[in-house]
Amino acid sequence: MKRVLIVGAGKGGTALLKLLKATNRMEIVAIVDIDKDAPGLKWAETFRIPVGVHWRDYIHQDIDIVIEATGDEATLEQIIAERKRTTVVIPGSVANITSELLEEKEALLKELTGQAENQEMILSSIHDGMIVIDEQGRITFLNESAIRILGIEWSSAIDQDVNDIIKSSKLPDTLQTRRKEVNQELVLENGKKVITTRIPMIDSSGQLMGAFAVFKDITEVVNLAEENTDLKEVKTMLEAIIQSSDEAISVVDEKGNGLMINPAYTRITGLTEKDVIGKPATVDIYEGESMHMKVLQTRRPVRRVRMKVGPAKKDVLVNVAPVIVDGKLKGSVGVLHDVSEIQSLTSELKRARQIIRNLEAKYTFDDIIGDSPEMTLALEQAKVGAKTPATVILRGESGTGKELFAHAIHNESKRRHNKFIRVNCAATTEEALECDLFGYEEGAFSGAKRGGRKGLLEEAHNGSIFLDEISELSLRLQAKLLRVLQENEIVRVGGTKPITVDVRVIASTHVNLEKAIMNKAFREDLYYRLNRLPIYIPSLRERKDDIPVLIDHLIAKLNEDYGRNVTTIDEKATEKLLAYEWPGNIRELENIMGRAMIYMETNEGVILMEHIPPLSNETTPSQLATGHTPQVWLGEPLQVALDSYEKKLLADAFQANDYNKTQTAKALGISVRNLYYKLEKYGLDKNSLQDFS
Repeated sequence: MKRVLIVGAGKGGTALLKLLKATNRMEIVAIVDIDKDAPGLKWAETFRIPVGVHWRDYIHQDIDIVIEATGDEATLEQIIAERKRTTVVIPGSVANITSELLEEKEALLKELTGQAENQEMILSSIHDGMIVIDEQGRITFLNESAIRILGIEWSSAIDQDVNDIIKSSKLPDTLQTRRKEVNQELVLENGKKVITTRIPMIDSSGQLMGAFAVFKDITEVVNLAEENTDLKEVKTMLEAIIQSSDEAISVVDEKGNGLMINPAYTRITGLTEKDVIGKPATVDIYEGESMHMKVLQTRRPVRRVRMKVGPAKKDVLVNVAPVIVDGKLKGSVGVLHDVSEIQSLTSELKRARQIIRNLEAKYTFDDIIGDSPEMTLALEQAKVGAKTPATVILRGESGTGKELFAHAIHNESKRRHNKFIRVNCAATTEEALECDLFGYEEGAFSGAKRGGRKGLLEEAHNGSIFLDEISELSLRLQAKLLRVLQENEIVRVGGTKPITVDVRVIASTHVNLEKAIMNKAFREDLYYRLNRLPIYIPSLRERKDDIPVLIDHLIAKLNEDYGRNVTTIDEKATEKLLAYEWPGNIRELENIMGRAMIYMETNEGVILMEHIPPLSNETTPSQLATGHTPQVWLGEPLQVALDSYEKKLLADAFQANDYNKTQTAKALGISVRNLYYKLEKYGLDKNSLQDFS
């Protein structure tokens, strides 16, 4: 059990004290605060936990975790400086987040309690009888109307077996069949005739929780009800039940046109009777297939289908059952359950957990998928590198996951509690990148911020900085970076005073640095500084054994992103993906999987061959449509001709702009990154073009 010291007994410290005490997973050694009237100290005395004034009295008592909840940066730095190396220090920002989450939880619980009380009051006041049983068949709730219709006492019925109270009850059958029964006639022991609807209660995991029945006394109008088979009259009998339900209910006729909705339906979907009544059942669907139409076609009920409805795109689960009278289909009844609020709370909880897990870098080694020998070797090298202070360079093609490795190395290192800053060296101009990395002094250039500005290397002090596509640095910036690696100091733009920085550099590139050195595009001395711990990340075609597990991981991720329920992929579709060479690596695989799932029907759960979009090495759709191979063209292929023209155009533009990549990209109307890609593709650089000319 971990031993914990809480420094600060204010709002945040008190929240953490209560939380840790409730979990019983950690031993709270003490809570200290210079304010003797701090609320957390009083709570600690209630829990019989030692209290104090000075944290130094406890810091050396085999403390595993120190939670700094004062929010004072100086106190945090003193604790970090005096703690044992094995002691973990958690900053006050986490305490504040925890306090806010607890307050939100209490507010939500209060709101839910109020809603439950309101719901019980409404159910007790409606004219129709309602009775609820648990999974063992015992009565857990019955309202005033049920007591009146059944002619029983509440005290004699509650917690009793339903068959002992209502001899002819069919609710136990509903528990066994798990099927809803609508508009069923029942004769009670007291001679009253009722129309009842029985519905099983099933939670989100499919667990049976019980069942309930809503019934209406129709003794006086039973003859008329027996003769009436028209759906409109059935709707009239059920209207009171539907209108009083807290669940959103919609009813359509046999043609799929809207007949009835209740207030809960309007609240969830945002659609009124004017929008729905007399309109097709598809009018409320924003994303997905109309379950009313499916039930009318199959005459079978559907349960727990997920879709989005209404202009607000509400995420709901839908249950729909057919209405059959004397063997004739008369329409269908749908019940919608709003799950968007649950999703929102779940998302917020995940986000809070992610913030607590690490404040800067997003990924750990657990987030890197793959157990092929090639990936295992890369992971082992990265884990070893994370334990050392050495500079790391990640090498591999675009889309292989170099940034994930950078995140994981930082999170595994001793610097994990400090900043992790990411810089794309190819995403901006040389001048802007220099200012971003090294900062600048006031007056360094026109428009410079008053007082100057820290650079990212200063911001990353005691942490890590990830320099993505480091090969795109100019030779001048390479020289400045070399000084950082050699001397651990920087000089701001426009300044002369060296500033000491302690930062771990993690670099990446997809370029052949050895070739770049030969072409005098990369400094050899910087190369040797960076190449102390090179880690080669294999391309996807080099580790195809990992594709099945990557597919499973992407399906789970994309299900959450797109609100889908895809379970697996067909074997033939997997074989097709295994046969492809994946020039775009994992980024391309995620793109292909995402496109496949986007165009699947909402209720489809298996990715089939036809869902996979065309891959770059496949036959074109026109060839597939005609069923034959086109005639052989004896001249130059179109792609070769296009590439040749594009290469010449790039070379001419590059030379015309005096080999300035930013100006060349602007002249061609493309991004700088796209220009870099095309220059690399055709092997164009300043040296080769000058030699050629």
